[in-house]
Amino acid sequence: MVQGSLDDYPSLVEAVRQMDVVICAVPTKKALEQKPLIRAIKEAGCVKRFIPAEFGLDPTKVQICGMDHGFYGKKIEIRRLIESEGIPHTYICCNLFMRYLLPSLVQPGLDAPPRDEVKIFGDGNTRGVFVKEADVAKFTICTIEDPRTLNKTLYLRPSGNVYSMNELVDLWEKKINKFLKKIHITEEQLLKNIQDAPLPLKMDLIFIYSTFIKGDQTYFEIDSRIEGTQLYPHVNYTTLNEYLDTLA
Repeated sequence: MVQGSLDDYPSLVEAVRQMDVVICAVPTKKALEQKPLIRAIKEAGCVKRFIPAEFGLDPTKVQICGMDHGFYGKKIEIRRLIESEGIPHTYICCNLFMRYLLPSLVQPGLDAPPRDEVKIFGDGNTRGVFVKEADVAKFTICTIEDPRTLNKTLYLRPSGNVYSMNELVDLWEKKINKFLKKIHITEEQLLKNIQDAPLPLKMDLIFIYSTFIKGDQTYFEIDSRIEGTQLYPHVNYTTLNEYLDTLA
């Protein structure tokens, strides 16, 4: 183990000098605290690959800038710094972690999937992507010595994990053998709810709006050469169907 601290620059440089790959996983609210790490990587001059703390939606693709309280702007700022310093890198865009929103079937305020009624946001046909955290780690490790992902973005869009809310509810109903009452929340109503909601509920609703109304995870095509399950078909991953089995 090598110790270094983002708050202790000399220790950071000393740690980085002993590494050829650096993976950062600080939470997004601390994304800008990667700046001294980037400086240390530049000074050390030995790092062959830096994977910054992205692990979410592609910040350059989101269509909700201005309502995300700077969530994605921080990631874009870090990208620009990495690229301006000429640091070799790979960005990992895995969309939503399964542990976020999915345990409640995308029902803010619930701790478990509904058994009687369910809210469906928008028309319910826009698809989002969920990936288990451990699987994100597997794909990330695959990239560190792969020249195909150098200075590129790796997207994770596993075919078994791309679902609309209608498809998600349909799958859940089959697992519990029961039809749920559907309550449709229009885009206008969701935007009003976002405006009125306190934090952290506001951010949950913003991510729901981004994913299942705007389609920020799936509105654009991705090249199979930069999609994780296509690049690394040997990696087994948890499907959404398998994950819901653990909740039924």
